[in-house]
Amino acid sequence: MSDSNTTNFTNPSTFILLGIPGLEAAHVWISIPFSTMYIIAILGNFTILFIVKMELSLHGPMYYFLCMLAVTDLVVSTSILPKMLAIFWFNSREINFSACLTQLYVFHSFSVMESGIFVAMAFDRYVAICDPLRHSTILTNPVVAKIGLAAVLRGGIFVLPCLLLLRQWPYCGTKIIPQPYCIHMAVAKLACADIRVNSYYGLFVLLCVKGLDVIFIVVSYIQILRAIFSLPTKDAHLKNFGTCGSHLCVILAFYIPTLFSSLTSRFGHNLPLHFHICIANMYLLVPPMLNPIIYGVRTKQIRDRLLRRFTHKGT
Repeated sequence: MSDSNTTNFTNPSTFILLGIPGLEAAHVWISIPFSTMYIIAILGNFTILFIVKMELSLHGPMYYFLCMLAVTDLVVSTSILPKMLAIFWFNSREINFSACLTQLYVFHSFSVMESGIFVAMAFDRYVAICDPLRHSTILTNPVVAKIGLAAVLRGGIFVLPCLLLLRQWPYCGTKIIPQPYCIHMAVAKLACADIRVNSYYGLFVLLCVKGLDVIFIVVSYIQILRAIFSLPTKDAHLKNFGTCGSHLCVILAFYIPTLFSSLTSRFGHNLPLHFHICIANMYLLVPPMLNPIIYGVRTKQIRDRLLRRFTHKGT
């Protein structure tokens, strides 16, 4: 290893991001699907925000939560993709220590926020189907705003200890991060210290925050399904399934890549490093791209408003 990448330092100035090790020659080609998915995510999520803002009939809890989801998707993907594409296109691998910590803090905190928003959306569907007469009185605009604020604070507070731990460790040896962006454990492994507390706390956040979110969502949908199957007619079953279908698809698009990425990183030790990194990148890019597509296609209110605006402009 060259001396430029190995040194003794307590307060590093920069790290080196390798991109996707083993596939450096293909970085330009890999950037094509990544940049395409990023453009789709940007256009799709801004379209959702625009449609909900312009259509007064969509000013309700379900669509407010959808807008929160769109914002988190935009922030998560934008915190990672521009630097990743700069590595692929311009070989711009250096990243400032403070910028690296900022990137990982924004990424991790907004990922936790996104999980919290899914819980809020599950609660909204639970009230709408299991207690429809009280839906408008339970989920008022102030309550929706407080739920959104709670999701933001929860994400920021739970990820903050990771940032503080990384700031206090001394660093020595390699400055190389073998992937295209900064995340908690990748930076912690460069520290000249016992980082078990980082590992344990990261596992705590995964299990006690996202794990509890999944449990709450599953319990909510068990109650929702019980309420749906208790309805007297098949048409009522299909109508209520339709209102939950988009939400379920979005939840699966978020949690399945997360679970697969977590399992491969812990148990797929025989898999090449570039496979792990490509799977992690899919976790970053697929949900922000799919969420607006799923809601745009499956949600009749959004689909109709979108088509009406395009056809109105075309006439």
